[in-house]
Amino acid sequence: MERSTNININEADVVFRQLYGNDPKVIADQKTRYAEAIEEFYRIFPAYKSSTGSENTAISIFSAPGRTEICGNHTDHQHGRVLAAAIDLDAVAVVAPNGMQKIRVQSEGYPPIEVDLSDYAPRENETGRTGGLIRGVAARFVARGIDVPGFDAYVTSDVLSGSGLSSSAAFEVLMGTIVDHLANDGKLGPVEIAKFGQIAENQYFGKASGLMDQMVSAVGGLVEIDFADPEKPIIDTHQCDLEAMGFTLIVTDTKGSHSNLSGEYSAIPEEMRSVASFFGKKYLRDVEEEAFYEALPRLRQDPSIGDRAILRSAHFWDDDRRVHQEAEALRSGDLQRFLELVNASGRSSESLLQNLYCTSTPQIQEIPLALMLSRRVLGKEGACRVHGGGFAGTIQAFVPKAKVDEYVKTLEAVYGRGACHILKIRPSGGVKVF
Repeated sequence: MERSTNININEADVVFRQLYGNDPKVIADQKTRYAEAIEEFYRIFPAYKSSTGSENTAISIFSAPGRTEICGNHTDHQHGRVLAAAIDLDAVAVVAPNGMQKIRVQSEGYPPIEVDLSDYAPRENETGRTGGLIRGVAARFVARGIDVPGFDAYVTSDVLSGSGLSSSAAFEVLMGTIVDHLANDGKLGPVEIAKFGQIAENQYFGKASGLMDQMVSAVGGLVEIDFADPEKPIIDTHQCDLEAMGFTLIVTDTKGSHSNLSGEYSAIPEEMRSVASFFGKKYLRDVEEEAFYEALPRLRQDPSIGDRAILRSAHFWDDDRRVHQEAEALRSGDLQRFLELVNASGRSSESLLQNLYCTSTPQIQEIPLALMLSRRVLGKEGACRVHGGGFAGTIQAFVPKAKVDEYVKTLEAVYGRGACHILKIRPSGGVKVF
């Protein structure tokens, strides 16, 4: 489709390959998606059209990916390490400056949002709402002395909400990338954009979260992050082509409800902190592992701790160590070692971290069932583990190419058509596409 805008989608094959891979059908689908997003932008914001109906404003298009956690299950909140990857599902925004003190965003399938840039304080009525994320990100730029221009945006995202692939982080990074390019020539960089997103989620949206999701979405690729100092995380990026190694990454949504899980989630860091506190520390990262094991008899005598907290703490050290081991295995091309470590991480989450199902409803175990089915299909090949926070939601599997059809058929027979998401690792994070 030829357009009178500043963007020629038909001649952008190289750009689309960088973001979405080399499959011609995928590239064609993405071109259609972008063209439809542009059309929708002009439909929603008709002021950008001239009296003759032609588009008379130079637009920009931005993209930020979702992410998949690969190792480091519940390690980041203890200042540990994580291994995660940006994926080829993303949030895309068509954007134009509006010359006002307002950010107006229309996300596909949602009501329009307008954020007044004359006020950057958190608002109670934006808690848990997208407007809070937008205002929070903008506020961080202003705190850095960067004026935020008003803009209009149409956003479409295929990072499914509630899928464990971090749709909220993709949106936060998308907003940060837009503002950085419109106001700051893209100089801020992905690490600071990620921090801005986390602050917006914590202080404006009202959800406690670590920095992993935003960091991976902003940086892109396969990312090993050390949160020993969360203000200055150590980031090591890798490139990884699982397809070339003969495996496909699949995340399966088990369709479990995330409602009423806040107590289950918060209990994990609380119990780990109770063990750290026994040693006079705030985080397990600051406790010597050997000291922990030597103190087990005394730990069990402390009524404020309990056996589950001890087991969950043991998981922390094991999985924190596995993060670097998995990254090294991938770097050296030792796929078998990598898969062994993924399986070990999954077993540790199951037996030590104990985040596969809710203790209040033990009869509902979507994640253990999905892992059982996965292991039945994979046999001694591939690997699988719980994905993300756990208790409900998604599992992750590394499936040999020859077994992909069987795997999807088996899992979707139980969890429904479309439950399995075949993913690729995306080398780039939040970017200006055009």
